[in-house]
Amino acid sequence: MREEKIEVKSRWQHFKGDTMEVEFVALHTETLEEMVVYKHGEDMWTRPISSFLSDEDISERPDNKTGQKYRFEKIAK
Repeated sequence: MREEKIEVKSRWQHFKGDTMEVEFVALHTETLEEMVVYKHGEDMWTRPISSFLSDEDISERPDNKTGQKYRFEKIAK
């Protein structure tokens, strides 16, 4: 997992081209795993931080529209 800080209201780009905005960082009720709650369009989604900040290199995936290295990359302010 990458060592990046996830801040509320930060914007992230998904490798398929969409942008997301972080709404909260929450804890899973049973496992206490940290989860990212983010907005994509009008929908709210959640994903484990370990998945959101995965260090898996996806740059060679055929569906990678942005050419980025990671699934989610922070958009500079």
